[in-house]
Amino acid sequence: MKKILLLLLFPMMVGCNNFETKRISSKEVLDKEYKSLNWKEVDEYPAFENCQNITELEKARDCFEATVANSVYTYLARQEPIVTETIDDTIFVHLEISKTGRPNLESFEVDTLVTNQIPELEMWLKQSIDSLPKIYPASKRGIPVSSVFTMPIVIKAE
Repeated sequence: MKKILLLLLFPMMVGCNNFETKRISSKEVLDKEYKSLNWKEVDEYPAFENCQNITELEKARDCFEATVANSVYTYLARQEPIVTETIDDTIFVHLEISKTGRPNLESFEVDTLVTNQIPELEMWLKQSIDSLPKIYPASKRGIPVSSVFTMPIVIKAE
């Protein structure tokens, strides 16, 4: 009986060393977590009221971009530029949505032919971006973050 008891106690005494836990500082945990996060992607894209209930990330982005594009196209369609040459070009708009949900036309890439024919284009783009409906900002881990989108806009004028 003593031998059996000794055989049972021996592994327990020797095995206790395996149960020791390594103490990790909160700074180490934070550093590891920070390195594991992908800061290029968001958990939720910016959203308008009509897109806010979409949970699938890809569809939410598509809804946001479509709403921006429709709003910009509607605004630009109301303008009536007078051009001397036919224009069929694509410009690329870099749109920033701040962490408060404020849109800002960061920059845009446009051919010189378009700017020569439509010098008001930059002003019209800024006005169309300023007239966007309320935007809920993108978020990462539940915290609002800024995000930048590059959107193509087709300009056609005759």
